[in-house]
Amino acid sequence: MHATESLATHAAARLPRAVVVGHRGACAYRPEHTIASYELAIDMGADLIEPDIVVSKDGALVARHENELSRTTDVATRPEFADRCTTRRVGRKKRVGWFAEDFTLAELRTLRAVERFPGLRPTNTAYDGQYGILTLEEVVELARRRSTPQRQVRVLAELKKPSWSAERGQPMTELVAAELRRLDATGPDGTVVVQSFDVAALRRLRADLGDDGPTMFQLVDVCPSDDSLLTNAGLRAVSTYAQGIAPSRDRILLRDAEGTLTGVSDLVSRAHSAGLLVVPWSLAAENAFLPRHLRIGDDPAGIGDLQGEARLLLALGVDGVITDNPDVAVAARTELTRTEPAAA
Repeated sequence: MHATESLATHAAARLPRAVVVGHRGACAYRPEHTIASYELAIDMGADLIEPDIVVSKDGALVARHENELSRTTDVATRPEFADRCTTRRVGRKKRVGWFAEDFTLAELRTLRAVERFPGLRPTNTAYDGQYGILTLEEVVELARRRSTPQRQVRVLAELKKPSWSAERGQPMTELVAAELRRLDATGPDGTVVVQSFDVAALRRLRADLGDDGPTMFQLVDVCPSDDSLLTNAGLRAVSTYAQGIAPSRDRILLRDAEGTLTGVSDLVSRAHSAGLLVVPWSLAAENAFLPRHLRIGDDPAGIGDLQGEARLLLALGVDGVITDNPDVAVAARTELTRTEPAAA
């Protein structure tokens, strides 16, 4: 994203070009949420890098996909933390493992990151154990360090289950608001953009930081409980506290149970009519994640035609894409730009 571009919008405003968001960095190529993953995403041309944010025992904001740590760190192999293994219900799911809220930041610093999908991304396991856990502050510092007058790199911070955390004495939205103020990142054009599935948390953050606070995106899943967010009335309600929606791409590219593309929805045009940007998630190149017609071969870990999916979404007018493969999305955007007719 160029310094003259902004994600902060008011009614019906659009970006000069679609943005590419490095989902957990460039996690198709490096273990997610590591310095190597974020750096590679920036090198590949991502306009934003996307850390998921959870809260430590002592209130630190750290970058992990979820509060359960065993899938993305070596905590299960660490004898000093064996007694921290527990069973906990998070949302609707009961999980067994090690949870960030039971560790201080100093303890989390001793853990090492590992590949979350070793079966799908076996080459990434070569980097297991090489990188530690980052804080939100460190991700922001990286984005600022890598920004130039011609290209601002921003952070799309996803708050993971903030209302759940607040119920357990960790007021994530208050911690985030305080941290954004400390980092001088509370403005709509600032380094940090915020997203969450949690409607109430985004509303609280907007009330805390005001109408001139950071740009926000309402995440929308494919589950029926999120359907109401995407009605015309729901989109208008979202526009009172957020500048955009970040829906599952399956809300736009419709598939049947076998993964066959059956059509496209009108969500992009309806969201734009409500004055909202649309930045869908999460595009990934492995066959396991692609519509049937874009898969190449039968191996779920095989690489299919992600560029085709990105090209289709961009042609439908989305304002950006969130992707594990920033290089592929950048290539699709470049290709589409070259084929667009010149303005009269």
